[in-house]
Amino acid sequence: MITTSNMLRLQRTIVVGKRAYHDLVTLPGNKPVVSYGPPGYSAVSGHRVTVFGCTGFLGRYLVSKLGKMGTQVIVPYREEDEARIFKPMGDLGQIVRLEWDIRDEKSIAECLRHSDTVYNLVGRDFETKNFDFRSANAVGPERIAKIAAECGVSQFIQVSHLDASKSSPSKFYQAKAEGEELVKAAFPTATIVRPGPMFGYEDKLLTNIAVWPIWWKLNHGQTKIRPVHVLDVAQALANLLAHPQFSRTLNLPGPSTLTYEYLLDLVSSVTLNPASRAPVLPKPAATALSKLAQSVWWPALSPDEVTRRFIDDVDVAGDWDAVGVQPSEIETHAITYLRRYRSAENFIRPTVFPARPSPAVAEEY
Repeated sequence: MITTSNMLRLQRTIVVGKRAYHDLVTLPGNKPVVSYGPPGYSAVSGHRVTVFGCTGFLGRYLVSKLGKMGTQVIVPYREEDEARIFKPMGDLGQIVRLEWDIRDEKSIAECLRHSDTVYNLVGRDFETKNFDFRSANAVGPERIAKIAAECGVSQFIQVSHLDASKSSPSKFYQAKAEGEELVKAAFPTATIVRPGPMFGYEDKLLTNIAVWPIWWKLNHGQTKIRPVHVLDVAQALANLLAHPQFSRTLNLPGPSTLTYEYLLDLVSSVTLNPASRAPVLPKPAATALSKLAQSVWWPALSPDEVTRRFIDDVDVAGDWDAVGVQPSEIETHAITYLRRYRSAENFIRPTVFPARPSPAVAEEY
């Protein structure tokens, strides 16, 4: 007698043993990557991936996405405490942690010598005594790309910024643009990904606005921004494994262009807290205060970040179709990340969003 459990076991054995055309991905050099096994956490995607910068904001979500696909992920780290969160993100043996230093070429080579794909998310939007903007955002990525090319890595994905430009008044954006050029020179088929400002848990956008609204009133809140959900960017990066976009530059801005003024209203409305009465600081005063803040040992608002608060995000079309992702609006997730800033009596009250400003229409004469 065939029981239901036996039938399910037989069906699972038959299905898992089958292969389909979409299970095969051919990398440069005609290197085949074949996925197999049941879909999900215990699958084997066939890829071996190194994610530099994995302990950062975007990196954690990317490793989680890759681990759920059954990808073996090498996660280079500098501090043991920051690497502990990766252990449950993949099946046994799928998450491999290795200590590294961006200035040590031997440790870089050890982290990527077995990988077919390398993601570089390394970057820093403020300077420290050990790393300036160019060291973290240009020289470091070039070193990783060069070693990846020497080790025969098939795919290199460099994460930059939507506003990267060598003519930008921001040193951070200049360094990001220089990093793109250096990576392309070292690894000609590299894919450059330019996401917009990201929001999510532990971000520097919504949560920072809720805590320090005064710094987001610069330029009277009229600076234009195109925020994008960090999970959308992580999914887009993960999709590049199955659908490589070699030698391309992919722009991943948010679906809408907003202003800091609207984001301040949004945070105030969602948290049910009164709007900040802090004054609008002139740019020279904000720059002077940010320079004084550099004397503390924790990351504070830098002078270059003050400069970036006056720069609009570039108006370019998104390449979301190429990565198979539909970006979500910031209002969809705002309550998820901002509910903790509500008072106890308002914690479960319904969410009301402010009206979006109507787009400016040119007058006819």
